[in-house]
Amino acid sequence: MKTPATIIGAGLGGLVLARVLHVHGIPSTIFEAEGSPTARAQGGMLDIHDYNGQLALEAAGLMDEFHAIILEGRQAMRFLDKDGKVMFEKGDDGTGGRPEVQRGDLRRILLESLPAGTVRWGHKVSGVRTLGGGRHEVTFADGATVETSLLVGADGTWSRVRPLLSDATPEYTGESYVETYLYHAETRHQLAARAVGDGSMFAPAPGNAIVAHRESGDTLHAYVSLTRSLEWFDAIDFSDHAAAAARVVQEFEGWAPELTALITDADSGPILRPLFTLPVGHRWDRAPGVTLVGDAAHLVPPNGEGANLAMFDGAELGKAIAAHLEDIEAALAEYEQAMFPRTGEIPQGDELVASLFGDNPPESLLALLAEEGLTT
Repeated sequence: MKTPATIIGAGLGGLVLARVLHVHGIPSTIFEAEGSPTARAQGGMLDIHDYNGQLALEAAGLMDEFHAIILEGRQAMRFLDKDGKVMFEKGDDGTGGRPEVQRGDLRRILLESLPAGTVRWGHKVSGVRTLGGGRHEVTFADGATVETSLLVGADGTWSRVRPLLSDATPEYTGESYVETYLYHAETRHQLAARAVGDGSMFAPAPGNAIVAHRESGDTLHAYVSLTRSLEWFDAIDFSDHAAAAARVVQEFEGWAPELTALITDADSGPILRPLFTLPVGHRWDRAPGVTLVGDAAHLVPPNGEGANLAMFDGAELGKAIAAHLEDIEAALAEYEQAMFPRTGEIPQGDELVASLFGDNPPESLLALLAEEGLTT
């Protein structure tokens, strides 16, 4: 008998899981805290990798839809020093394996691929408890409950499902992003637009960095990285955008004006995004009827792999369930046994992060790029 899956969270991992199950004729229900698909902005661009994210979309039967939302030319990248000098630049010749899409567009094609009513919006989880025999009860903020024999936590950093499996809690990494957006860049923010270029721009220094992307609609989206304590950020009133921007830009004194403009000339923000992580190699003992995907399972600082791994988790779990419909425990065990070592391989991306934010970022970055054969 086909066991309906209860998925907590309508992020990319949960949606891919539901879609792959649907492809195999298996029903599922996603409970999402947000009130609607448009309740909040869905973040910026994602590079979808040919070795995990694209494989997930292929399993979901959505490659045509994926190709339709690719932003051509956005795989271009450049690295600047704090004076605005280009240290390394690579154009997008269309042959890279990491095409860029807007996260909101990717979420949209996943939502459109699911049967009506699959996602139950406005269902914020307040608690989850084990009932025994592989069954669990989920309680929502309005007091409603649902029981399930297959529960999947796709609910991100502060997962309500994770405590059923693990005592691990996310810890602050010591780094936060401050996000900004600059709209109509070619007419209103020309200096910043030229600095960012056609795709992604990285300007690293010890303890500080400015990373920006050229997104759709002539928008520049910047992530200002600061290695500071949470208490340092608490002293800034981010509801006062002008004052917050003025305080943040003080940390970039002496930087090129085309770079600091990404902070001072923002049309939206600054928005504080503290970064949290779970222990490296986080895993748990098999517990009947429940598992995790994405950040709920293996939260790490941003390294370009998070969304791709979440989707790959969802696809692999969906395929395992389809292959073991009569033995859900075998499906969950198979999925977890493959997922644990796979997520332990994440530090490949951390090597680039370390080169960006180490003691000597431009030189260490160039050395890494040369090692990868990207500077020849």
